[in-house]
Amino acid sequence: MPSKEQVSKTVIHVNQHVIRANKKKGEQKPVLTVKTSKTNVYAHEVEISGPCKIIYRPDKPLSCGARVWIETTSQVTTKNFADVGHASSEVQGTTDENSGDLAECET
Repeated sequence: MPSKEQVSKTVIHVNQHVIRANKKKGEQKPVLTVKTSKTNVYAHEVEISGPCKIIYRPDKPLSCGARVWIETTSQVTTKNFADVGHASSEVQGTTDENSGDLAECET
């Protein structure tokens, strides 16, 4: 029997440590973290092209401490703004037979 493929999950959360550092240092580094099982992308703006779920778990946060996050298997587009113009990239949910846990949250 063929193996059952799973669609990988993308998790998006706001990094409060970066928000505080930006305020303290007068910077505008990206505060949104977009995670798949293989990558971490940091962004100023995120667009989700399909269904998603917003989760609040104060008693069971992510390993980085995030208590609120978004989960989706839909395509996600990120944008980062520089001094001149902006750049964008796409993070797509992919099929992965060995779908494991997401990488630890980074601070």
